[in-house]
Amino acid sequence: MLAAPRRATVARSIPPANKPDKTRREHVSTQTEARRQPGIPPGEILGHPAALWQLSNIEMWERFAYYGMRALLAVYVATTFFGHLGDQANAEASLVYGGYTALVYATGIIGGYIADHVLGYQRSILLGAIIMAAGLFVLLIEDLTWFLVGLSLVVAGNGLFKPNISTMIGKLYAPGDVRRDSGFTIFYMGINLGAFIAPFITAAWIGATWGLKWGFFAAAIGMILSTLFLEFAKRSLGKVGLPPAGNEGWGRFLLVGLGALVMAIGVFFLLSASTVLGYLLVGVMAALIAYFIISGIRSGDRVQLQRYIAMIILFLANACFWALFEQAGSSLNFFAREFVTPMFGSMETWQAGGFGIFQSLNPLYILLFAPLFAALWPWLDRKNVNPSIPRKFALGLIQVALGFYILVFAIANFQNAAGLVPWIFLALCYLLHTTGELCLSPIGLSMVTKLAAEKETGMAMGGWFLSIAMAQYVAGLIAAVASGGGHGPEAGAAISQYSDTYMMLFWIGLGFGLAYLVAAPMINKLMHGVK
Repeated sequence: MLAAPRRATVARSIPPANKPDKTRREHVSTQTEARRQPGIPPGEILGHPAALWQLSNIEMWERFAYYGMRALLAVYVATTFFGHLGDQANAEASLVYGGYTALVYATGIIGGYIADHVLGYQRSILLGAIIMAAGLFVLLIEDLTWFLVGLSLVVAGNGLFKPNISTMIGKLYAPGDVRRDSGFTIFYMGINLGAFIAPFITAAWIGATWGLKWGFFAAAIGMILSTLFLEFAKRSLGKVGLPPAGNEGWGRFLLVGLGALVMAIGVFFLLSASTVLGYLLVGVMAALIAYFIISGIRSGDRVQLQRYIAMIILFLANACFWALFEQAGSSLNFFAREFVTPMFGSMETWQAGGFGIFQSLNPLYILLFAPLFAALWPWLDRKNVNPSIPRKFALGLIQVALGFYILVFAIANFQNAAGLVPWIFLALCYLLHTTGELCLSPIGLSMVTKLAAEKETGMAMGGWFLSIAMAQYVAGLIAAVASGGGHGPEAGAAISQYSDTYMMLFWIGLGFGLAYLVAAPMINKLMHGVK
C-alpha cells in the first residue's frame, strides 16, 4: 500500500533535466506497442517478436525432414524398387520424384484455403506436421505400394503445413511495420539452415553407414521435433493463427484430417499414373491463365489486363527455370553418385550415401550469398542500373544454363581413367544455379503481389506455385531422359546421355534467357511501372 505513494514522491523529486529522457522512453514504449500485431503476447528477441524465432525453428526442422528425405529419394527408389529394370531404373525413379515434387507444390493452394476458412493456421500446421511424420515413417516399409502411400501422406501433410507457416510470419507484424522484411529474411535463413544440415545427417552419415532407408527415419525424427516445437510455441503466438470464430471445436480438425487422408488417396493415384498427372497440371494451368485473361477483359481496365499478360509471360520463364534447376534432386543426384569423384571417403562410401552432400550446396550458397544479393539490388538502383524484373528473370535462366554447360565441359575434358569428373565442377554448377535462383525466385514472389489485382492476389500466388509444380513434373521427365543410360559395362553410354541432355538444357536455358533479355522492354511496358 505504501509503494505507490512512494514512487509518486520520487517522480516529483526528479530534476527537470531528466524529463526529456522519461519522455523519450515513453515515446519508444508507445512505438513498440504500436508496431505489435494485436493478439501477440509482449516480448521480443533481438528486436523481433519472440514467436518469429519459434516459427523459424519449427520451419527449420520441417525443412530438415523435407530436404533430408529429398536427398535420398530418387536414388533409393531406383535401387530398391526398380533395380530389376537395369538401365531404366533411374528413369522410372525420376518420374516418381518429379510427380512427388509437383504435387508438393500443387497442394499448397488447398491447405491455404483450409487455414483461412476452417482450421486456422496453428491447427492446420499441427495437422500437417502429424500427417507428414506418419508418411515419413511409412517410407521405411520396403514395398513400392507402401512407399507411394508414404509419399502421398507427406504430400497431403505438406499442403497443410508449408504455405501456412509462412503466412503466420506475416501476421506477427502490424501493417507498415518496417521489421517485416528482415523478419522474413530471418525465417528464410532458418529454412536454409535446415536444408543445409539435413543431407549431411540423412545421406552422408546415416545413409552411408546404415543404409539409405534409415535416412528417412532421421527425417521423420526431424518432423516430430518440428511438431513438438510447435506446441512449445503456442504461448508466444497468442491469438495469431487461432481458428476462425465458430470453428474453435476439434470436430473440424478431425474432419479435415479425414479429408487429408482422402486427398492422399488421390495423390497415390496420380503418383501411380504419371501421364494423368501431367494432363491434370496442364489443364489446371490453362484454366488459371484463361481466368486471368477473362478477369482482365471483364474489368474493363486495360492496364490490369496487360499486367496479367506480363505476369503469364513471366510464369513461363519461372516454369522453364525450375524445370532446369530441379534436376538437383534427380538427374544431378544420380550423376553425383555414378560419375563424380568422391568429395570424401571411398567410392563405396560415396555411392552408399556420401553423394547426398551435394544437396547441401544450394542452401549453403544461399546462406552465403542471399545477404549480398539483398544489398546488391538497392546499390544498383541508386546508380540507376538495377535490372528490371524481366531482365533479372533472364539472368536467372542464363546462369542455370551455364551451370549445365560446366558439366558438359567437364565430361568432355576432365574425365579420369575411371570415367569420373572432378567434384569441383558439380559444385560450380550448383553455385551458378543458386545465383540464378537469387536473381529470379525472391523477385518473382514480389512481382506477383504487385501485378495482380488486390482481390486476386491469392489466385495469382497460386498460379506462381502451380507454374513451379508444372516445372517439377517436367523436371522429372527431363531427368528420366538424362539418367536413362546404362550401368557397368555401358557406363560410357550413360555419361554421354548426361552430356547430351545437359547440352540440350544449356541451349534451352540460354535461348529463353536471351529471348527474355530482348523482350524485356515490351514486358516492362505491359507491367505499367511495376518494378
